Amino acid sequence: MTTRYRVEYALKSHRRDQLIEWIKGLLAVPFVLHSQPTAVYQEHSVKLVAVAADTHQRYAEILRDVQNLIIDHIEHENNQAAGKSKLKLLVPTVGSFFTALPLEDAFKYQDQLRFISRRRFVAPSFNDVRLILNTAQLLGLVRSSEVDLVTFDGDVTLYDDGACLTEDNPVISRILRLLQQGRKVGIVTAAGYTEAPKYYLRLRGLLDAMHDSTTLTDSQKNGLIVMGGESNFLFRFDQTSPARLTWVPRKEWILDEMRAWQENDIGQLLDIAESSLRACVANLNLAADVLRKDRAVGVYPLEGCKMHREQLEETVLVVQNTVERSPIGTRLPFCAFNGGNDVFVDIGDKSWGVRACQRYFGGIDPSKTLHVGDQFLSAGANDFKARLASTTAWIASPAETVQLLDELEELQQEPRSV
Repeated sequence: MTTRYRVEYALKSHRRDQLIEWIKGLLAVPFVLHSQPTAVYQEHSVKLVAVAADTHQRYAEILRDVQNLIIDHIEHENNQAAGKSKLKLLVPTVGSFFTALPLEDAFKYQDQLRFISRRRFVAPSFNDVRLILNTAQLLGLVRSSEVDLVTFDGDVTLYDDGACLTEDNPVISRILRLLQQGRKVGIVTAAGYTEAPKYYLRLRGLLDAMHDSTTLTDSQKNGLIVMGGESNFLFRFDQTSPARLTWVPRKEWILDEMRAWQENDIGQLLDIAESSLRACVANLNLAADVLRKDRAVGVYPLEGCKMHREQLEETVLVVQNTVERSPIGTRLPFCAFNGGNDVFVDIGDKSWGVRACQRYFGGIDPSKTLHVGDQFLSAGANDFKARLASTTAWIASPAETVQLLDELEELQQEPRSV
């Protein structure tokens, strides 16, 4: 039983999103029943066109049923009975929704781009469903309210893993467009620097573009902030600073609940995490060293070395389990995550970081906030907790972030047509 539990949970479940897997399973039924993989593709095949139309209708009907289940789940949540919704019974891990998700219209939009219903050999995939959910979330935002705040992860979301936001990055013009439209932008990153120049090195392309812009007003430029260490260090754009950023004192932005975080407790939690990380380095014979920061601790590979995915995941799960089982881990929030080639434990998590951004800008509602990130798995992924504080979009590359922001702009122009 112990071995099977570890295989089924520790090595599989934490790498899945149960809602996406469930929807993918629903769509597999009409794919099997209606696909004709032995048919030969012909440009004007009446039969294949008819099959594709029928499959499209079946997929749309299923997603319409799912969107109705989500509406029912939201109503149960509003009545303090989320556990009794049908969706919660079908997908026990499902969380909160801050807007309705027009999944049927989102599928029609994505089907025009990806031709999902025309495929005969490849069933609707995880990525198909993920992108449908992203479009549905954008539609839910533009149809129900406004998008007042957009927050972004850094690595793999705005730029490649371990890279920097250089001046030729196409996402820069999209972020400037958000600011010109009067929206607020927050970059919520795990990078836990306490000095503005270090963030400038990572974000210089965007910060220089803002500094040199003649179209952005001062008020619009003040709409950019950087939240570092998940939820620990806040910087605002500063036109006069050589680093383009200025430290914001913690008292000006922390949430009331964060005031209860005691320095002794923080030190104790980091001590436990550090001890667990060192044990992993020894047990797994990792060519890595331990780095202790003000509000974080982690392991990173020695120069010229690289840690395998399995080693990273094992380390995340071990340290997360160890800290969660400690008394301090039950009362102080933390985040253990896989950074791609390192593992870090931060005090707080991105739900606190996004909420602090909302508070800094005057109390923006979660239903008017969109967080864009690449890590939304249930363990070892630091964007996962952002779902508690805002609507979210799960992307897989910086190019997808650009596509998502262009999609948002398109849907805003015609918010009720797909």
